[in-house]
Amino acid sequence: MDATQRINQRTPRALALITRALVAAFTGFGTIILAAFMFLILMRMIYINRALPGIVIQGLPLAGLRHEEIVSALETRLTYPQDGTLALTDGDLAWMMTPAELGVRVDFDAIASKALGVGRSGSVIDRFGQQIYAWYQGVSLPTILQFDFVVGHHYLNQIAAAIDRPAVEATLEVQGLDVVAQPGQIGRTINHQATLEAIRPAVLQMVDAVIPLVIEETSPKILDASETASVGDRLLSEPIKITAEGAEDVILPPENVATLLRFEVVESEAGTYFQAALDPEALRQAIEPLAPDLERKPENARFIFNDDTLQLDLLQSAVIGRTLDLQGSIEEINRLVARGEHVLPLAFLYEEPSIGDNATAQDLGISEAVSVVSTYFNGSSSERIQNITTASSAFHGLLIPPGETLSMSDVLGDISLDNGYAEALIIYGDRTIKGVGGGVCQVSTTLFRAVFYGGYEIVERHPHAYRVGYYEQGPGSPGPGLDATVFVPLVDFKFRNDTSNWLLLETYIYGNQLLWKFYSTSDGRTLQWSKKLSNEVDAPKPLYKENPDLDEGKIKQIDYEADGLDIVVYRTVARGDEVLHQDTIKTHYLPWRAIYEYGPGTELPDDVDVEKDDD
Repeated sequence: MDATQRINQRTPRALALITRALVAAFTGFGTIILAAFMFLILMRMIYINRALPGIVIQGLPLAGLRHEEIVSALETRLTYPQDGTLALTDGDLAWMMTPAELGVRVDFDAIASKALGVGRSGSVIDRFGQQIYAWYQGVSLPTILQFDFVVGHHYLNQIAAAIDRPAVEATLEVQGLDVVAQPGQIGRTINHQATLEAIRPAVLQMVDAVIPLVIEETSPKILDASETASVGDRLLSEPIKITAEGAEDVILPPENVATLLRFEVVESEAGTYFQAALDPEALRQAIEPLAPDLERKPENARFIFNDDTLQLDLLQSAVIGRTLDLQGSIEEINRLVARGEHVLPLAFLYEEPSIGDNATAQDLGISEAVSVVSTYFNGSSSERIQNITTASSAFHGLLIPPGETLSMSDVLGDISLDNGYAEALIIYGDRTIKGVGGGVCQVSTTLFRAVFYGGYEIVERHPHAYRVGYYEQGPGSPGPGLDATVFVPLVDFKFRNDTSNWLLLETYIYGNQLLWKFYSTSDGRTLQWSKKLSNEVDAPKPLYKENPDLDEGKIKQIDYEADGLDIVVYRTVARGDEVLHQDTIKTHYLPWRAIYEYGPGTELPDDVDVEKDDD
């Protein structure tokens, strides 16, 4: 028998031995497993409705305890809600309390259920695994707490009564001549929810703790008004002056300022604050009446034409016009009042004149004299000469823009003693009497003739009631029919600069001569004129009137005779073939008698009219 056969014979025997050995081994291990399994089952039977071994909480073993026993045991062990101490603080203030007072309690039933649930949930394997883990490793259960925020909020409400306060705005009040400031107050409110959340960590760890209350602060818009109060006191310390160039100061004593003083709330990027101001409506009522006297119209610079250099020489600087800016003044005053200032200038709107000091003859189209006229006033009184000088000077150096109409009344303004005029003879109705401004018509007549001969457009002209000898004096006089009267503001003389260049007026007094010059640049216009006289009527006989203020034998002439006459003047102004103006200027002169005054008892000439008492 070979080896192979021998092995084959032995193999079944060996396998049998091995099999028996394995069966014996597995039978022993199975017995152990079975024993362990039976032990676990036995334990679960012993601990039915009881906590399994190895389960503890806060170091307290719970093995073998039923639900109510666990609750009972924990109630004597877990007393933190009743015995713990929490201190809620706000600065130096503190409120001591137990966690229970804030609504904290231990949920004993939940803990007991949790303990009894170990090893009793999940699959069979999970349950046995939990049971074995609890046996060998132990299971420490957490304390289950409940935090009743309703109770916590209620407790915090009691603390809030001592802490919460509203925000209060600062105030300012004028008392007499003092400004009293009351500071504001920062509002404070307990944030209940945030405070309870801050308490939670200490409660969960069941430790005593000092916890600052969570306070929300609300600042008022204005907390401190002392700075504005100081401004107010400074304003009331002395009178306030409202000033303007060319006007008297408006003085407001402190007593008046006190009634006008206001404190306005201003909100800006820099914050909110009080600002001192005077009552705008009261300021308006005080300032508005000043406006007419403070207004100043813009005036062009005045020049004279230099005949040697053919340039303009500055005679009078331009005047910048202004009007009172009422609203701007109120705003500017209150801007300065807010700083405690006492001198408060008014604000104006300014208007530049058309012609400044630097204008040139070339700029204005002025290159030559285009009309030169003289009238004479031999025999005039000093008062009449004064009025001629005063009135004519108003036009010296005056510039008239192309297309503009000049009104003598506008240029002369108020003819009064205050403006440099004197009393002299004037024609008033059907009488020659003494009045302010006598002689101004010498100026209007001279201007009219300069316009007439210069070929400019005549807009408005009124003749005298009778022939005046002054206007027929001197060399080159055109005689009657070329005079013009002005009686401001009812009777005016107007003409228009109907050229494309500026017109410069110059007036000069040489002895008994009034010389008027027009400077511009000729546009080639030519003049033709003629006149027709008719209906000449002799002057009536002189009239004599007794004047008790005159001495006996004294006779004084107060009016002068003039023959009546009708005159028609024809004027044609052309430029080449173009007729620019074709005028018919009519004048009806009344016959005018001489009038004399005499003292009582004076012998009168024969064949004269004497005014009777009943005339």
